[in-house]
Amino acid sequence: MLCFMLVFYPQKSYNQNVNASNIDQYVEPAAKQSLNEFIDFLSIPNDANIPAQLEPNIQWVSKAFKDRGFRVERLPTKAIDLVLATYHANKASKTILIYVQVDGQPVDPTKWDQATPFTPTLKEQLADGSFRTIPTNKLKEKIDPEWRIFARSASDAKGPINMFLAAWDAMKAAGETPTYHIKVIMDCEEELGSPNLPEAVQMHRSKLAADWLVILDGPMHASNRPTLVFGARGIATMRITTYGPKEPVHSGHYGNFVPNPALRLSQLLGSMKDINGRVTIPGYYDHVDYDEDAKKVIGDGQPKEKEIQGVFDKLGIADYDQVGNSLEEAIMYPSLNIRGMASGWVGSKVRTIIPAYAVANLDLRLVKGSQPARLIALIEDHIRKQGFHIIDTNEPTEKDRQQYGRLASTASRISYGAFRTKMNSEIGHWLTGALVRAHGTEPIKIRSHGGSIPISPFINILDVPAVIVPLVNPDNNQHSPNENVRLFNYFQGVKSCLGILTEPLK
Repeated sequence: MLCFMLVFYPQKSYNQNVNASNIDQYVEPAAKQSLNEFIDFLSIPNDANIPAQLEPNIQWVSKAFKDRGFRVERLPTKAIDLVLATYHANKASKTILIYVQVDGQPVDPTKWDQATPFTPTLKEQLADGSFRTIPTNKLKEKIDPEWRIFARSASDAKGPINMFLAAWDAMKAAGETPTYHIKVIMDCEEELGSPNLPEAVQMHRSKLAADWLVILDGPMHASNRPTLVFGARGIATMRITTYGPKEPVHSGHYGNFVPNPALRLSQLLGSMKDINGRVTIPGYYDHVDYDEDAKKVIGDGQPKEKEIQGVFDKLGIADYDQVGNSLEEAIMYPSLNIRGMASGWVGSKVRTIIPAYAVANLDLRLVKGSQPARLIALIEDHIRKQGFHIIDTNEPTEKDRQQYGRLASTASRISYGAFRTKMNSEIGHWLTGALVRAHGTEPIKIRSHGGSIPISPFINILDVPAVIVPLVNPDNNQHSPNENVRLFNYFQGVKSCLGILTEPLK
């Protein structure tokens, strides 16, 4: 059973002790002191596909927030609990809800350049771009901002949780208290698509009620300047399977006669996009909304050669899908991505066979205005137009095989929709002021995040505007082996959180 503790700090008139000229004197000691706590947190495995791994993480965040005077409670869902930490400020009239995630992506330890993905490892970058491990106890000395801590969830998203906690400690050292109530909601199934979040938000809506929502998630702009993002794409997923013979058959005996399901699936997928990477399915890009905010962000619609070349250099590519004239414009459209394919065997297990089936898994990134059920229906209609009969089961019956020459099955799931908040909004102005006071410079403002965050349940059910505050380095390898957070970004993230905690709100 959790024990709850509520601490009220003495309230004083707000005099902005913290500003861009002196903020480092509070940030640097608190951020440095927090690194041991951060390493301890990163050492706890957190794959939501293994629910038992999340319980120690829930215990860790519960203690960390309770130790700082928050009231902590668990909000039950059908699977892994949400964790809610609440701080009540005296005489405050507004409430800010802050969203963070606790779980992380699955890991393949063989792909990591260290003992394990949950052995936080301090590294420095060499002249050739590679990284060399250095002793973790060097964090007790003068810190090089270019050092990085490598571990699963270092950036996505235990880093932002610890940045917030360190900022809270810095705020107390500065003698400040927030002028608004704070609720921190911690999601333990984000990397699963937060399947239980909508129902949980509805069930606990009174406890989650707030005026504004701030999301601590995602990488900063490529320039590494303070960033605000005013929307994010939603996501739906889909599986397409095509069928051939009942069992794999000899390619010599039956080749040129038995249709190959892998080839047919490849042709089917290829028919969904043109040579420039644009979806060819009629109506797929309908309802894309270009408002005045979009025009200001995207500009004149001409190719952004400098930006594009920067992405080329970073990713090691020489061409791009021409859905838009820039990366910023491209993510304004719904996507259709093949995230994995399988058929037969490959590598050392390869066989001279015609496989029995082929499968492709897709993800559809949704934008504001997208109707995910409509997009899925368009894809299924396209499959039928390519001559396939879609069966309702995962395996064709004998009757199906005798009646239809081209057989396929589909399965889909809609996780959550896109969201967008106007840049010229009250929350936008407040967060801009917070980051300007913390960093002494205007933040970069982005209309929409390319990734997907399960925020739409909060917006739709709680009726609150939301803005993302990205805090980690753009090259953090999130979702991939060797995920990391750069210490420069860690300290800057603490600074951003301190700016938000001490920005007045009436």
